[in-house]
Amino acid sequence: MSDNRPKIEGIAERRIARMTALSGGLARVHRVDFVEGMSFVVKSATGKQANLDIEGRMLKYLREHSVLPVPEVIHSEETMLIMRYIDSAGSLNKDAQEDAAHHLSALHNITAEQYGLSFDTLIGGLHQPNKRMDSWIDFFREQRLLYMAEQAYEAGKLPLGVRRRVEQFATQLDDFLFEPDEASLIHGDMWGGNVLAKDGKIAGFIDPAIYYAHAEIELAFSTLFGTFGDAFFAVYNNLRPIEPDFFEVRRDIYNLYPLLVHVRLFGGGYVSQVSSIVSRLGF
Repeated sequence: MSDNRPKIEGIAERRIARMTALSGGLARVHRVDFVEGMSFVVKSATGKQANLDIEGRMLKYLREHSVLPVPEVIHSEETMLIMRYIDSAGSLNKDAQEDAAHHLSALHNITAEQYGLSFDTLIGGLHQPNKRMDSWIDFFREQRLLYMAEQAYEAGKLPLGVRRRVEQFATQLDDFLFEPDEASLIHGDMWGGNVLAKDGKIAGFIDPAIYYAHAEIELAFSTLFGTFGDAFFAVYNNLRPIEPDFFEVRRDIYNLYPLLVHVRLFGGGYVSQVSSIVSRLGF
């Protein structure tokens, strides 16, 4: 990252005072404080991880099409993403979760005529196809479940037997899901590490994986790692009523996708979680 100092200073038109390493998954991430004031977050990557231009494009899309609080993109290219720093130091307490419900319900009220997006995106650094389709069930089957199961299998992380059971289940999705009235814009990667809070409010959402979807897939993901709980859902349900059987049936189905993403990335215990869900569904 030190090699990028002149480039960062040129883009910012400021002198760097200090650079502090931050956690950031696959990319290298630093907070950059300038002598003249102001702070940026700089991500850098090389090789297969060098797709930061797509992350920048997603953040710009959210800023242009919604009021969701996300970082302002200062500069983006394949190997470097520079964003304005968002100050955050709080937990996702009751007040912050209630605030998040207002933000996400407003995001989900932004709709499109088809599912998918005008460009492919990323989730966890992995390619996420977004070919536009009229049917949500077909989209979820082909571009989420079957696609990521194949990716996980080809990477040697998903056993053939589990893959075949996922594929069998995918043929029966119409028995478990319904076509929503609208395709909603979603953040797409709603776990706690991507939600920044301060003083009982949401400071920002980071690392999106956007597309137009059934909003329930976002709600499901938000429960997978305990990001949101009762406080969030009480407010969200008042703003956008949740259809019956979401928690009992569809939540696990929609969480098969992020679980398959984690299988592709990490394997291990995520395979048993996928297997357990399809078993409970009768496959």
